[in-house]
Amino acid sequence: MDKVVLAAKLESLRRCVGRIEQKRPCWSDLRAGEPDIQDIIVLNLTRAVQLCVDIGSHIVSDSELPAPQTMGEVFSMLEGLGAISPTTSLQLRKAVGFRNVAVHAYQAINWGMVYSICEINKGDRFIYPILTPPMSQAADQFL
Repeated sequence: MDKVVLAAKLESLRRCVGRIEQKRPCWSDLRAGEPDIQDIIVLNLTRAVQLCVDIGSHIVSDSELPAPQTMGEVFSMLEGLGAISPTTSLQLRKAVGFRNVAVHAYQAINWGMVYSICEINKGDRFIYPILTPPMSQAADQFL
């Protein structure tokens, strides 16, 4: 595993999460269809999820496990390795679903859901703050 690459991905992840926190929208901005806010939030959420997949893939590749077949499977494997908790694994698999909707436009983005993701204390819909600490802790085991 290339520790320099892993450290760079973790730093990129921290920047994405920081940008989301910095631009956390108010409900009226999202409902009004503020394209700049919408773009900044969705771009950084999708990048953060992709970075988590990349980081997780690096960790899994250093194990004896076979290569994951899907993005979600990366997090199931990390859970199996004990690198992340079952709750974090489930949340990150849900985050992959959001990423797929945003990137591939399978359906229109639900801005109410995006707002919930960006709000504090929303249970399992509160995705982005769980991205940095668990992935950093998992990666730290290998740095």
